[in-house]
Amino acid sequence: MAKNPFHIVRLGKIALGNGSPLSLIAGPCVVENAQSALRHARAIQKIAKRLRIPYIYKSSYDKANRSSHATFRGLGIDGGLLILQRVKDETGLPILTDVHSIEEVGKAARVADVLQIPAFLCRQTDLLIAAADTGKVVNVKKGQFLAPWDMKNIIEKIVSRGNHRILLTDRGTSFGYNALVSDFRAIPIMRRFGYPVIFDATHSVQQPGGRGTSSGGEREFVPVLAQAAVAAGADGIFMEVHENPDRAPSDGPNMVRLKDLEKLLERLLKISRVVRNAH
Repeated sequence: MAKNPFHIVRLGKIALGNGSPLSLIAGPCVVENAQSALRHARAIQKIAKRLRIPYIYKSSYDKANRSSHATFRGLGIDGGLLILQRVKDETGLPILTDVHSIEEVGKAARVADVLQIPAFLCRQTDLLIAAADTGKVVNVKKGQFLAPWDMKNIIEKIVSRGNHRILLTDRGTSFGYNALVSDFRAIPIMRRFGYPVIFDATHSVQQPGGRGTSSGGEREFVPVLAQAAVAAGADGIFMEVHENPDRAPSDGPNMVRLKDLEKLLERLLKISRVVRNAH
């Protein structure tokens, strides 16, 4: 597979890809309330500043793909975006959030710096085009049902609108029922398309629907997968982080504990420096 010219994606002072410093996308799975969002954003921001790691805050205003309709989805687009705007205003951090329909895109783009296309919607042409038309950075999560080389068609949909501000995120591949496996070949394969590749270390240990009405997860494997992804050349790491994952309303079993984040990032940065110095 031939390499394409590489597009460095810029987001304010942050540059992603092609030898730029390893970036971090992190935050709670879902917006719970303003106090929680600000607490997490400030705590992770302090860690990122100490380690000099470029940081993008993430949280979802709505989790439209929960296993059960009876579980907590979030505050909804209006309430969630109000809080994300407050986080942005008070911390200065760039914001990433998911969009699930073309009707949501315009409203979300007024707040978010990065529009994320969830894995289960990654082939939805109209949604991709609507996100591309905003001119915002578009982060597409590779569906668990797709091969990495299938992402080429998705890139072409976004580029057809003149938007080259694209991130590709790997979050594991379906492996039987309620299980995912990470194929680290996906990172160099997708980077050959010429765009930064992010590795989602927390959803990669998820067990989709593993608890019947909610997903399970194996948090203890996040560090080893994250380290392997950085060694394989990932341009950034995506991790959902929570101060008390076991009491979080969404994705608790696979989220990183806030108190464990700094040591993990220190290890990732050491690996990243070795990989970058080798090129």
